[in-house]
Amino acid sequence: MPDTARADLSKARILVTNDDGIHAPGLKVLEKIARQLSSDIWVVAPETEQSGAGHSLTLTLPLRVRQVSRRKFAVRGTPTDCVMMAMNQLVSGNRPDLVLSGVNRGANMGEDVTYSGTIAAAMEGTLLGVPSVALSQSYLNSHPPKWTTAEHHAPDLVRRLVAVGWPSDVLMNVNFPDVPHGAVKDVIVCRQGRRDISNLHIDARIDAREQPYYWLGFRPRKGRPKPNTDLAVVEAGNISVTPLQLDLTDNRTLKSLRAALA
Repeated sequence: MPDTARADLSKARILVTNDDGIHAPGLKVLEKIARQLSSDIWVVAPETEQSGAGHSLTLTLPLRVRQVSRRKFAVRGTPTDCVMMAMNQLVSGNRPDLVLSGVNRGANMGEDVTYSGTIAAAMEGTLLGVPSVALSQSYLNSHPPKWTTAEHHAPDLVRRLVAVGWPSDVLMNVNFPDVPHGAVKDVIVCRQGRRDISNLHIDARIDAREQPYYWLGFRPRKGRPKPNTDLAVVEAGNISVTPLQLDLTDNRTLKSLRAALA
């Protein structure tokens, strides 16, 4: 990998969060990653798993907060709730300088980013004016995630990203491949992809009162992702870095509509 300038984050205040919950193995990994960057670490994560919560807020129920330790809190809410509470209520003194979200158990690529609570936490950090990075570890359901891959590569990658910098309305989406850390090929900056197959599975069941209910799940299936997308990059054994913007406006359609409706 090319040797570029690394940011000194030793004095940075870092907020660590996730969507897999306060007890998730990936959160412990991210705490280790963050502590390699700075000693000023705050952890605010959901009390229970919030995968698929997207950028949702809890508005119809009160938010309950449990203090786990001096700088660690569990919020009975969504990842977005966690970041909002951290920034406006829980973190005392100066606001965080950096938000790290993850390490998610499973990749967040392609259209996953629209569902992902991991991405949403980084999105909320970005909206609140703090540089934010979402980190996810790809894995196959039949094998445990290779957490050491993210743990090994993330600290230096985060330093490099912060040293380069990015616009205030952009968040960084990083995905680590399902290979041992020594087998990672490279870090590749790429586009968000789109899957060419659907792996949604709806499991229909009947409860004890003979009422129907359903489990939604996703079964891994290999497609043929377009080259230079996050899906293709990670499948080839690389780390993908994708800048995601908050402005969802499609400028091409904007121009054509203006002309058509003028």
